[in-house]
Amino acid sequence: MKRAALYTRVSTPDQHVETQLYDLRKLAEQRGFEVSREYCDRGVSGSKARRPGLDALMADARRGEFSVLLVAAFDRVARSTKNFLEIVDELHEIGIEFISAREAIDTSGPMGRMFITLIGSIAELEKSILAERIRAGMRRARMEGQRLGRAPLDIDHAALVCDRLAGMSLTNAARKYGVSRASVVRFVREAQQRQAAA
Repeated sequence: MKRAALYTRVSTPDQHVETQLYDLRKLAEQRGFEVSREYCDRGVSGSKARRPGLDALMADARRGEFSVLLVAAFDRVARSTKNFLEIVDELHEIGIEFISAREAIDTSGPMGRMFITLIGSIAELEKSILAERIRAGMRRARMEGQRLGRAPLDIDHAALVCDRLAGMSLTNAARKYGVSRASVVRFVREAQQRQAAA
């Protein structure tokens, strides 16, 4: 009996992995696989190459803890074709089959690998199109005179610098002016640089 690992991921902490796990356990049972371990990433974007659950899965894969990996869908593993193919290629090289429930793809055969490349490319194209739409919307907003991003901090920089140079602690200065400690350091440094240049 083949030992299988299940991998699930949800993008936000309020989503649940149980639905994916239920379907994957059922698929493993239908295929006659013994589930050796379940790996989960909660509240982690698929665009991040480093994820605790995925990292643990890959470490166990290299140790030969299982021979089949079951996922609910391609986009649970990665959003970028490059990262996705790196993962699938590494799994293939160490002799681990990759099975995606939604796409009904099994990499044990050449057709499965061809479909993975094709579908992964389409997913990356969709992401690129979405990013371009966002950039176009931002360009339009700028042309219409709308402000993008956070409003600048409305604080008295001179007073902040004066307080800090007079000996106020970093934490107290940050609290008093409602900014981060890093911002206090930056404002003081910028003021000192301006003074040195004058």
